[in-house]
Amino acid sequence: RSSAQALLRFLGFVFWATAAAQAFGGVLVILIFKNYRYLFQESYLSLPGWLAIAAALILLPTGVLAVSISIKSSRNQQGTFMYLLLLLLCLEMSSAVLAHVYSIRTAAQLESAMGYLVYQHNGSCSQDPESRVVDEVQRKMQCCGIHNYTDWLKARAASWHPTACVPQSCCKEKYSHCRGHLSHLEQLSQEGCLKKLEDHLWFVMLYVFWCCIVLSILELLAAVSNGILMRHQPFQNFRFL
Repeated sequence: RSSAQALLRFLGFVFWATAAAQAFGGVLVILIFKNYRYLFQESYLSLPGWLAIAAALILLPTGVLAVSISIKSSRNQQGTFMYLLLLLLCLEMSSAVLAHVYSIRTAAQLESAMGYLVYQHNGSCSQDPESRVVDEVQRKMQCCGIHNYTDWLKARAASWHPTACVPQSCCKEKYSHCRGHLSHLEQLSQEGCLKKLEDHLWFVMLYVFWCCIVLSILELLAAVSNGILMRHQPFQNFRFL
């Protein structure tokens, strides 16, 4: 019993600490789909992030109950604690599964979405309001084209706009006078946007996935510890469970 109380008290403090990590992962997921919403058609892709934030909020009172039960057992608190752990397990596993599935689905969409944006670009060296979508991606990610800058040459050759430059958004930040001309390749970002976007998306989804898995294991340990303590309580009036 003393070991179960010590473990439950420790897990209570861990729940408080991991709530911040869980919320951080959820915010990252929401932001990445908000910032690059023009690359993804489905609005529900940020759902794993919202589930992670909901779980993080529930982790705070769950941690309080864990510490309280480890000090002085109460049947009402123990029953509420079990309910919260069950709810958390549902949220964590749902978020983990969705993060894994969506990371695979969105990775398949990225190349076609980027290809469409590149081939729909205005085909000139100047900035155009209609081309701000792909320019914003290249500026944020410090990249150029789908795989590299040569994608712009292929796109413009196909659209009958042969030019000796790429969009100014391909320019590196330190070159303020860069105009995207191919005669100054050292001023252009050499990496393609597809790889950078895929890596960024995969990192965020993997972070949320493993946060959920680790927390699910800790919640199962907390449930076992709470169950051990409940065995030492009288079995009358346990109908609230």
